[in-house]
Amino acid sequence: MDKNNISLEDAPLNSFHKKLTLYSSAAPFLDGYVLSIIGVVMLQMSNALQLTSLQEGLIAASSLIGMFMGGFIGGLFTDRLGRKTLYLLVLVALGVFSLAQFWVTTAWVLILLRLLLGIAIGADHPLATSLLAEFLPKKQRGSLLASLVMMWFVGAACAYIAGEFILQVGGDDAWRWALASAVVPAGLFLIMRIGTPESARWLLSKGRLAEADQVIKKVYGAAYSVNNLPEKSPEKDVSVWALFHSAYGKRIFFVTFFWTCSIIPQFAIYAFAPRILQTMGLTGDWASYGAVAITLMFVMGCFVAVKLVNPLGRRKLLLHSFLWSGLALLLLGLFPDGPAIMILVLFGGYAVFIGGAQVLQYVYPNELFPTEIRGSAVGLATSLSRIGAAVGTYLVPISLTTIGIGNTMLVAFGVSVVGFVVSLFMAPETRSMDLHLAGSLEH
Repeated sequence: MDKNNISLEDAPLNSFHKKLTLYSSAAPFLDGYVLSIIGVVMLQMSNALQLTSLQEGLIAASSLIGMFMGGFIGGLFTDRLGRKTLYLLVLVALGVFSLAQFWVTTAWVLILLRLLLGIAIGADHPLATSLLAEFLPKKQRGSLLASLVMMWFVGAACAYIAGEFILQVGGDDAWRWALASAVVPAGLFLIMRIGTPESARWLLSKGRLAEADQVIKKVYGAAYSVNNLPEKSPEKDVSVWALFHSAYGKRIFFVTFFWTCSIIPQFAIYAFAPRILQTMGLTGDWASYGAVAITLMFVMGCFVAVKLVNPLGRRKLLLHSFLWSGLALLLLGLFPDGPAIMILVLFGGYAVFIGGAQVLQYVYPNELFPTEIRGSAVGLATSLSRIGAAVGTYLVPISLTTIGIGNTMLVAFGVSVVGFVVSLFMAPETRSMDLHLAGSLEH
């Protein structure tokens, strides 16, 4: 076979692609770990530092605020400086800030460190997924990018397991050891990432053809070259400002809106599942077991969506995800006092069906923008989506006490309807497109 005629988009998946997928999962894993570990140790930490309720809230929210800041900043830097250097530096920062939590003596220092941790995690989202998207063959790009979402739940589960174990054996300083424990996965991911090459597409966008050629030969073999990469020259006049107007402005609106509409109910339900279930009549162990079951259903929904993202296509998967998860929320809103088994089934149904929108949060942003602004686009969408996460998490307890559980679920249904309508009119199909064509304005 003449490899000179093979596009790298059609090259077979190799061991490098699989390893890079694992290395790039650091962002969602550490996102889930860092956000979850704080809840495990909050009681002991609050007693040790004599925290006020305001300080507790700020400590819990500071990482989300940091992710809002870090997403767009990280995207800008990864487009200007490349993917490779920051791919390592963010994990160095994560390790340092995690370890520094061990020695905190005041709430405000801890708030600052959690903010910096959030900035580092937020920065890793756009650069890691951009680098991965720019290497993956088109047949596997959607499913492997989508699979990263499940690592958030793996990180959260590891945080709960590690945190509870440390609290059992760590004594009065257990909370310090638990918070600092994030240095372990950060260090392991850093070691794995050492030696990762720069994105050949980014090198080409900067006119560095010889370096791009070397990377391609290293990853794919000596028989391949830049001639096998469809993306041979940078887009004309594409800058980060294109994200705020014209056709790329419409794309960032679509990505941000569907992402926000999917995570407002998702974050709220995940964070307050036991309280919501208790409000709907599930008491005692039922509420705890139900919350665990819902978490497992979220993972199952992501797994099923990963399998469907190619055969069903991006657009259909997104529309079906909003449609059926929204229906589950509608029924929960209409029958908040229904039998316990019905409540659990409907919550489980929501968790499974929202999986499509969840996994596409990593796929669409990387496919709909060219190499020159891909990192910035993913970073901006990541940052703006955190506003939705914060709003949803903040308003749920207020909503439960003011308008009741039924109306709260109906509001969540309304959010899903908005997501469906926006997707119906704006969601494109990029399933079988080369990356450079999906990111151009010609389709």
